[in-house]
Amino acid sequence: MCIQRPDRWFGYRERTHRTAAACAGFTLVDVLVTVAIIGVLAAVAVVMLANSLASMQLGIAAGSVARELRSARMTAASMNQPVRVRFNCPSAGEYRTVELIGTPGTPDARDSDGDATRCSGTTYPYPAADQNPLTRPNNDGPIRRLPTGLTFGAVQTIEFWPNGSAHINGGGNPWPSIPVAGITLSVVKGTTTKSMVVNGLGKIGVR
Repeated sequence: MCIQRPDRWFGYRERTHRTAAACAGFTLVDVLVTVAIIGVLAAVAVVMLANSLASMQLGIAAGSVARELRSARMTAASMNQPVRVRFNCPSAGEYRTVELIGTPGTPDARDSDGDATRCSGTTYPYPAADQNPLTRPNNDGPIRRLPTGLTFGAVQTIEFWPNGSAHINGGGNPWPSIPVAGITLSVVKGTTTKSMVVNGLGKIGVR
């Protein structure tokens, strides 16, 4: 509360005028400018938060894909049987480790990337019904899914051999080893991307 008091030196009228001006408070323009600034700051904060959440989601998803690739490599080595990790299989945003039914030099027709049923959990359930090497596959993994709102960007089937090496389809059989520089796989949300790199030694990194 503002209290106006006479000033013995400057006179009551002049002092009253100054005190009234000081007590006037905020004008409508002041309020509108303040509200506008708050609105802009809030909008910026929302965008930053959304980007941060998207980045976090992508990081978690890329980490899960990388773990699946490492697990597939270990399965190939421990079971002495080549396996592949296929993406967008059986459906978009899904991925699965599948055992090679044939051999790297002579794959079975069901090993083809064109055979979408190879990733089917109904046709090839997890876990397998038995471990009979004569009735492969025995080492298929479960179907994995990206979180809602995320998709795969650049991906291709990776084949791991028992010696730990990683291979990609080069148009012939057996598949050639991945180049030393590696290949990039990615997961995407909106305009944000998270990448994984796989090299011929079977090393997997997230960046």
